[in-house]
Amino acid sequence: MEQSRAIHAFATLGHPGRMAVFRLLMRFAPQGVRPTEIAQALGLKQNTLSHHLADLTASGLVQVTRRGRSLLYAVDLDTSEALIGYLALDVGRARPELLSPLLSSPKDTLSMDPTAPDPAFRALFICSGNSARSIFAEALLRDLGKGKFRAFSAGTRPGSALNPFALDILHRNGHDVGGLRAKHISEFQRPDSPEMDFVFTVCDTAAAEECPPWPGQPITGHWGLPDPVKASGTDAEKALVFAQTYAALRRRITAFVELPFPSLTRISLQSRVDAIGADAQEKA
Repeated sequence: MEQSRAIHAFATLGHPGRMAVFRLLMRFAPQGVRPTEIAQALGLKQNTLSHHLADLTASGLVQVTRRGRSLLYAVDLDTSEALIGYLALDVGRARPELLSPLLSSPKDTLSMDPTAPDPAFRALFICSGNSARSIFAEALLRDLGKGKFRAFSAGTRPGSALNPFALDILHRNGHDVGGLRAKHISEFQRPDSPEMDFVFTVCDTAAAEECPPWPGQPITGHWGLPDPVKASGTDAEKALVFAQTYAALRRRITAFVELPFPSLTRISLQSRVDAIGADAQEKA
């Protein structure tokens, strides 16, 4: 990256408001986010957000695309990679004491150790209430994963009980709901918590939350879906929305468990996970 472009990018990120927007977009990467959703998540006025987005776009850190009548803003990962490379390799002169902590990342491939006490991949699904979407995902991966996965779910603001419409959908599709319960995300952030191989957000609210980095650098994915709990109408109409949400998650998780994990590097696996979420977003 040229020095002038790097200086422009660093200056843009030097403002706390623009940095907050960039950090939020990075949690949704590579998918795009609507300005109204960004403003709501960060509590920004629309005109203030417009200025931040314009500056980030001008610096090349963010790109904007149009889908129908909506504008979607997303991190430009190539520019971001170049900026990190400039800081580490050009400014930092590739000093080993600077790069070693970054390069001592997990293995290039994600593979199960058959000799380990718990050889299954561990996956956590996060949403806001942990009463429907993430519960669907936990049950689906547990039952469709054929023993290759241990599935967990949690909420950033969980309720005390699972949604009865969600439980009914799971019952009718043959899932055992005996061990399912609403849990707070903090249960999986303790020192003795199991280390996750995958962390998925299945609602926009959860993806917008400011969470610390997960130990072990798991593969992450944003598979956001509208909250069926907010559905209105008759009980039959509400049940239909829950059934549609369940079906959408079943399609994604079916595609996920069929990935050829042993032959994929971490980078290619991350791309496949991103693609599953992007395909769903395009159909939304």
